[in-house]
Amino acid sequence: MKIIKGRYLYFTMIVISVAYMVYVMLTNLYFDPHATHFLSHKTKLNHPMNVPVWLNVLYIHIVFACLAMVTGAINFSNRVLRKHRMLHRINGYMYIVSVFVVCGTSGFMAPYATGGRINSIAFNLMNMIWMVLTITALVRIKQKQVNQHRKWMVRSYVFCFTNMFIKILTFVLNDGFGITYDISYTSAVLGTILVNFILAEIVIRNVYRTPTNLTPIKRKNKHSALV
Repeated sequence: MKIIKGRYLYFTMIVISVAYMVYVMLTNLYFDPHATHFLSHKTKLNHPMNVPVWLNVLYIHIVFACLAMVTGAINFSNRVLRKHRMLHRINGYMYIVSVFVVCGTSGFMAPYATGGRINSIAFNLMNMIWMVLTITALVRIKQKQVNQHRKWMVRSYVFCFTNMFIKILTFVLNDGFGITYDISYTSAVLGTILVNFILAEIVIRNVYRTPTNLTPIKRKNKHSALV
């Protein structure tokens, strides 16, 4: 039952990840490459914005956010871990680099966050939390604590969906309940921090409650037929 549940959850995660990446790439690189709609909501800015520079940073942010989502998803595959350890390791470092680039670019854009200073602080807080969670996951695997490593990776990986949760919550509050966009966005940003932690613990308690058997799959001996 645990295996079936884990596979179903993994498949669902892949579908959601792919669908959201397609949505983000089309929206930001094709339909609205100048982020006109998003920038129209930016109010209470404490610093003047250099839009061309901000857009270039946004593009970098989007590309590495998608890369983090892809590499993270691949590394949750037990098959990849069992049969392709080197790929898993290289992919893991790519995930770490992607997370740090995402956090760095997010930190650059934080002073211009929609909703003002409170959201700037919230985004910087999320960046620090995400980096700490990711580093903790790395430390755990260096200590050969595989199951703890996977749990911390779950806590780290949910932050890849931060923007998606913010958009969903903002839409529900703004379009569903008629709350002003600024308040809806601010509530969504703060609420997403809580959602990330809750969702991660739900997954951990349901999928990684007991240690996962990650014994490498034995390859057939080419000379066995000759013995």
